[in-house]
Amino acid sequence: MSTRNTISKLVTLGGLCTAVALAATGCGAGGPAPSSGGSAGSSSINVLVEAGGHAELTGVAEQCKKDTGVEANFVELPYDGMFNRLSSEFSSGNVSFDVAALDSVWLPSFKDAVQTIDELFTDDVKKDIFPALVKEANVDGHFIGLPAWTNAEIILYRKDLFEDAKNKADFQAKYGYELAAPTTWKQYQDISEFFTKDGMYGTDVKGAVETEWLAHVLQAGSPMVLDQDNNVVIDNAAHKEALDFYVSLAKSAPTGAAQVDWAAAQNLFNQGKTAMTRFWAHAYRQIPADAPVAGKVGAAAMIGGSAGVAGVPGPWYLAVPKATKNTEAAKKFVKCAYDYNSLGIDSKLGLASRISAFEKYQDQPGYESFKPLIETLNAPATATRPATAKWQQIVDTVLIPLLQKAVAGGDTSALLADAKKQVQDLLK
Repeated sequence: MSTRNTISKLVTLGGLCTAVALAATGCGAGGPAPSSGGSAGSSSINVLVEAGGHAELTGVAEQCKKDTGVEANFVELPYDGMFNRLSSEFSSGNVSFDVAALDSVWLPSFKDAVQTIDELFTDDVKKDIFPALVKEANVDGHFIGLPAWTNAEIILYRKDLFEDAKNKADFQAKYGYELAAPTTWKQYQDISEFFTKDGMYGTDVKGAVETEWLAHVLQAGSPMVLDQDNNVVIDNAAHKEALDFYVSLAKSAPTGAAQVDWAAAQNLFNQGKTAMTRFWAHAYRQIPADAPVAGKVGAAAMIGGSAGVAGVPGPWYLAVPKATKNTEAAKKFVKCAYDYNSLGIDSKLGLASRISAFEKYQDQPGYESFKPLIETLNAPATATRPATAKWQQIVDTVLIPLLQKAVAGGDTSALLADAKKQVQDLLK
């Protein structure tokens, strides 16, 4: 499941942000019929976004109209509907939009249908975008999308529990060091074990999503599933080490880990059932005011392994289709989205893509998750998902079933070996 689709489902199920919903708004399920985007040379453009993207780009659109005269008309579609619309219109060569927000996992599928925007990626621009995103935006030697927002998992923990005098004393006595936000996975294991008592759990294990396990793979020094030459490496030592560690946390997590997804884990933490969670950074600011943990949560950067800190970003990119007749205005809008990127932080979801945008807010009360997010996204071992059009299929048919079997007690070596064959078959 894509990161943004995941967040949309979290929002719908967990009430994190009513501005982002899976249902299309305003335009019906299908949006307008394909035409050819805005009129040739027009200052009015159509911007295709996944549901909720309008809210995140509203401030940008308003400022862009003031600065350039370019007026953006938004078409919002649910995640699956948007992918289908993109596929259909790109194939026909007749598009109804001038700019499209693309999930990062879609870039390999649509790379031949969008224009290069190399001129927008100046040295200064590249310095202000997280390295993994700069790398992902460059496909076959050309930049084809400019990141509009991104996210990554960090550590959220219960400050009230960690600062409790009795907990601190008991933990010191049992483990021989001070109770604090974990900076090593051994500490994370100890803390998880310590808080698993009296109907509470130290952490969660999400068997229904792949991202956390893959972050551990990066931390162990291996590319995720495929190497740079598209060889399948899912059965190497780093993948097994990461999988074994991930499974080991199940003893300090709620039962039924095979079915726990983002929404379930978010609900467990917000309801005070887990002391720690690895979760998308945006969730820190979206904890409901009436949640038992409201005002009691701390944030820390993702933890590192032998290769250092690493996370799996969840960016979305703005791209300009080759078939638009309104290239000049479309590229002006994409540049506005970079220039005024920090306005996205004022939206309900509250994300951006520029390093400086996050840094602008990182010391303000309520934005304590931003420093850990910056540290995680800037980490040298952080990497985006493999650039293959088959990635989502690999996730849905191989990685998640593998994880579900592993956390249920399956033989990890055998599961990884079988997964390698399945991925190889999908790539043929």
